[in-house]
This record gives sequence, C-alpha cells and structure tokens, in this order.
Amino acid sequence: MSYPPPCESLGRQCRELALTVRIADLADDNQTLQDAAATWLLGHTESITFGTPYVDGNELLVDATVHVQCKHLQSDGDGGALCDVYGYRGRTPKTTQGNQAKIRFDRGRERYLVFFKRRNRVLPLPLKRAARRALPVVSNSNPCASAPCRTADNKRGAACCRDLTLDVVLTKAETTMMALLRSRKSPYLCKVTRENDTTVECEVISACGYLGADHVSCVLHDRLLPNGRGAKPSICYEWPDLGPDDAGHPGCVFIKDDDQ
Repeated sequence: MSYPPPCESLGRQCRELALTVRIADLADDNQTLQDAAATWLLGHTESITFGTPYVDGNELLVDATVHVQCKHLQSDGDGGALCDVYGYRGRTPKTTQGNQAKIRFDRGRERYLVFFKRRNRVLPLPLKRAARRALPVVSNSNPCASAPCRTADNKRGAACCRDLTLDVVLTKAETTMMALLRSRKSPYLCKVTRENDTTVECEVISACGYLGADHVSCVLHDRLLPNGRGAKPSICYEWPDLGPDDAGHPGCVFIKDDDQ
C-alpha cells in the first residue's frame, strides 16, 4: 500500500525531486559500455536535468533533478496551489527546470555533446563512410518512422526514445524520499520498485535530446567517436530482454501482435 509523503508545507518536492542515479558499475562494465550508458542516460533531458557524472567507489553516478510533479498537487482555483492530502495552500512552487541541458547537438556545426572517456565532451562526430568497394544497395528506410508505437501517456512515435528506467540510489532508511517517489504523477514517473537494499527502480517519461527534427530519427546514427566506435549507444539498437511481465510498447513494429 502506498502512503502520502510526510510533507509539512508546499515546496519544491511538489514539482520535482533531486535524486542520485546509477549509470554503470565500474567493476563489471568497461569504459566503452560506461560511456555508452552515460551518453544514453544523460540524453533523456525532456523532464530530467542532469549534473556532472562522478565516481563513487565502484560506481559511476550522477545527481539528477526529475521534473515530475506530485499527484496530490492541484490548482486551488485562484491561481495558486493546493495539496489535496493535507490541505496546504499557497503559491505554486517554482521548478528549476530550464533549457540549458536539453541542447545535445549543433547540427549546423556538426558538433555533439556526448560522454566520452568518462567525461562530457562537445565533439565533432563524422558520418561513417561507406566501404569503397561496397555493392550498390537500396537504402533501408527507418522502420520506426511511421510506427504507431506509444508511451503510457499515449503519445505516438519513437516510444523507446521517450521513456527510460532509472536506477535510483536510495536506501531502505530513506522512507520519506521513497514516499515522495511513489507520489509522483503517473505515468510520467511510475512503477517504483525496490530492487535491493540500496537501489530503487522507476520509469520516467523524458524524451531523448538526440531525436531529430522529425522526432523519430537519431542524430547520432552512423556517426563516429574519435576512437572510431559508433557514437550511438548500444542500448539504442540492441533488443532488450523482455521479462515475463514486459510487453514492450504498444504498436512496436518489432513485436508480433500475439506477443503484445
């Protein structure tokens, strides 16, 4: 059973939460995987503002602010706000959300903000060249361009690029923060589940900042890092292992109808 958080007044917690998110395990993941995981995670900036990643023990972490309001925050009808649990009234709490973290690329100058060698860097990322002796082939169109997939808020298109799962560093003793997480407005932050003594998993709708002008294509596709590896994170094109309770996104072109 979910209980409301023990708030004493309207405040920042009504509009957003400051969290610590795990990016990668340094003991298990090599630097290539760490960079890919960080580029992928830090790209989802629609409703998340990320700080600078840092190492703590064997983990690569990042402090992040998730801009999803509490489900109990309501308008009081007079231009202010009301908590429908405790009855607190006042001005609508401010949010720190801005646009500074949303710009991931400058297409005109061919420069991109990516995580490379454990640092955020703005780099020129050239397109991969076709093999000189390659046979002429018909270029394949993006199979997701017209897919009717949708996220839980019923927005269609590029569903897998518009939501993500966060591993939040949160101990069992932090009961207030757990209650604040569970009180977020669904489906924008939902499915809050404790994974172990130090980690809570949740799903957040926050579109990737690498989506192109058509809101479906990826600007990192076929671009190369300075070491010659692909700039597009592997998690973006490797098919996930869906668990018994996972059906994927409705309308996904890669899932058979009888599997949805």
